[in-house]
Amino acid sequence: MPLPLALAVDFGGTKVEAALVDARGALVAGSRHRRPTGAGASSPELDAAVRDVVSAALFARPADTPLLGVGVGAAGPIDLEHGTVSPLNVPAWRGHPLVERTSEMVHDAPVTLRIDGLCIALAEYWVGAGVGAANMLGMVVSTGVGGGLVLGGRAVPSPTGNAGHIGHVEVGGFDDLCACGGSGCLEAVASGPRTVAWARTRGFTGETGEDLALAHAAGDPVALAAVERAGTAIGHAVATSASLLDLDVVAIGGGFSRVSPALFDHARAAVAERTSFPFVTRVEIVPSGLSDEGPLIGAGALVHRPELLA
Repeated sequence: MPLPLALAVDFGGTKVEAALVDARGALVAGSRHRRPTGAGASSPELDAAVRDVVSAALFARPADTPLLGVGVGAAGPIDLEHGTVSPLNVPAWRGHPLVERTSEMVHDAPVTLRIDGLCIALAEYWVGAGVGAANMLGMVVSTGVGGGLVLGGRAVPSPTGNAGHIGHVEVGGFDDLCACGGSGCLEAVASGPRTVAWARTRGFTGETGEDLALAHAAGDPVALAAVERAGTAIGHAVATSASLLDLDVVAIGGGFSRVSPALFDHARAAVAERTSFPFVTRVEIVPSGLSDEGPLIGAGALVHRPELLA
């Protein structure tokens, strides 16, 4: 009998994706599908996007292959008790019943919801850059900044589901206003859109993270400064987290994390400059080992590796 598959759904501020994930942590060929989300989308449009990718992914399920369950990773904050999501960068969804809506589409399998940053962490711990690490932080640096924690080989306990959301940790030395209502949050400083916005106030004419990456590669001084600023903020947040949690590895994925290798260099330098504690400076800050498949693989881990959940 064919081994069962997990349906993985990743909902974020720019896109929603779905795919089938096997028990080895690999995506099933031809099952991955994507639709746009975004700050301007209405709730019905977002629901339709989720339905489209779920239906398309399920259509790729081989005949007679059982569906073990559905793992949903979503930008936060989330509410595990009620199965709802309120992605900060998607204002049309506040307290949206994503678990219920997904269950309506998939009648024969349980649905497990977790924040997208935890899915990144689980994916890296399972088959990525965090294999063998006892204590690790997984980070998403993209439209927003998120995170998740695996401590002692298990996801950190989290009654609401939002533990590890490093994007809303305040970073010393920065006062950028954040959509959450705070100031100096890592997301407000180091996310792709906010880094581009900061560069534009200093004469940069590009509009996207891809534009900033090209300008950085060409040596544009504003782009160089913008990436250094974002990387430094990430490093400060990592140093704070490592001081609190004695981390082995911080694995960083997400679209903007690939703006330049210099982002990681600046983060590592910021950790070294911020503290002399050996247990902090030993932390490894590494790129995701899973390219852009990490969030989906992590959503699949919610189904295939339930023993990792607290």
